[in-house]
Amino acid sequence: MTRTEKDSLGSKMIPAHALYGIHALRAKENFPYGGPFPEEWYRAMGIIKLACYNTYRKFRDAAIKKLGGEVPFRIIDDHILDALTISASEVSEGSHFDHFIVPAVQGGAGTSINMNVNEIIANSALLRIGNKCGEYTLIDPTEHANIFQSTNDVVPSALTVAVMKLLGELEEAINSLRQKTEEHESAGRDKLRPGYTQMQEAVPSSFGILFSTYSEALSRDWWRVSKCFERIKQVNLGGGAAGTGMAIPRFFIMEVVPELRKITGLQLSHSENLPDATSNLDKWVEIHATLKAHAVNLEKMVSDLRLLASDAAVLKTISIPEKQVGSSIMPGKINPVIPEYAVSVAHRIYSNDALVTSLCGQGTLDLNAYLPLIGCTIIESLRLLIACNRTLKDNLLSGLHVNEKAGYDALMRSPSITTALTPYIGYHKAAELAALMKEKGIDIFVSNNMLRAIDPEKLSEILKPGNLLKLGFSLDELKA
Repeated sequence: MTRTEKDSLGSKMIPAHALYGIHALRAKENFPYGGPFPEEWYRAMGIIKLACYNTYRKFRDAAIKKLGGEVPFRIIDDHILDALTISASEVSEGSHFDHFIVPAVQGGAGTSINMNVNEIIANSALLRIGNKCGEYTLIDPTEHANIFQSTNDVVPSALTVAVMKLLGELEEAINSLRQKTEEHESAGRDKLRPGYTQMQEAVPSSFGILFSTYSEALSRDWWRVSKCFERIKQVNLGGGAAGTGMAIPRFFIMEVVPELRKITGLQLSHSENLPDATSNLDKWVEIHATLKAHAVNLEKMVSDLRLLASDAAVLKTISIPEKQVGSSIMPGKINPVIPEYAVSVAHRIYSNDALVTSLCGQGTLDLNAYLPLIGCTIIESLRLLIACNRTLKDNLLSGLHVNEKAGYDALMRSPSITTALTPYIGYHKAAELAALMKEKGIDIFVSNNMLRAIDPEKLSEILKPGNLLKLGFSLDELKA
């Protein structure tokens, strides 16, 4: 069973029970492959439509009250508006998503997105009042579902709503991961290990210090993400096609964003310059840069942990959870799949950042035609980072084990430990100790017994974790 729908280009046969219509079908045919459209953005479109219908109702009622029966615009009756409102609410909850057939990669600045949602809302509203899909003389996707709206203000405003919700999830995921790194920081405060610079043994450190660097980096990430809400909170909803409000009531323009804020609970505000908010997308470049910075910190952390836990490390000072069989031919092989996943995510974020940056620069005059792919890319990055933080917490840090003895033994056998003695015996004497340690493969205590460079009791005191790890030294310590 099919139905016929028409537009200015001609007609198309549509499955009779499909909630999508001719505009969405043309988009699907024109953009045959572009990956799935994000459901978060689809849901946010429903929220935007709901805010628009609620605001239209307020405007209509205020106009009727003021002008009586001589309202100079077409009135949408309550039974139709109620049906539209219910349908928009359903979209906001993810219903009918299987009827959204427009792909993520597309042309047209998002018109296909808007019209597919309009068709879904109009047709589900038609069914609700006892009619058939496609009977647009009663409820029309443009005249009714799109009342006082434009693709160019509805679609980007919906993106802002979707991103804000995902940013909230990312903020929570980062904080949860940070708390786990702080647990390791606290547990490893006095657990000694060699520090490494340029992948060579350097000054003494601890596992607590190592994890403190991750905690601090994640704290910065959390702070930066928390500031993203402020950077994107201004929306251009009500601005129409180019932000000028052409063909839209001033009442609607002023009231629609407060209504959206009321529905979502998000700290959204009306842009002070609607044409600017419509034509310039630099805020998305800024937001994605924050995501990229977070990806950098995740990659650094997992790369460190993978290295310390690897078979290439002679003394495995860290063990990470074994999560999957690692080979189809080598029995017993276990690979560091969680760190590898995080590195893969990070590099996808880096490539996404280049895409967002370049497409945001492609805006021309009053509009950027590439918002759909920009938005889909940002949402993908957010999804990936949320998932990455969660799996790092659950499948890497939660089962990570520090080998305290291996770390201590490695440090005491490392010639770099002699750096702690230079304030007491000087560089050259410390270098003799280091050279002997390297030549004989012995620890610092045995080396000192052979060279008698410093009193053994003094050496033991200097090499206590509390003394090795404190910040710098005082003159009083040299006298002792």
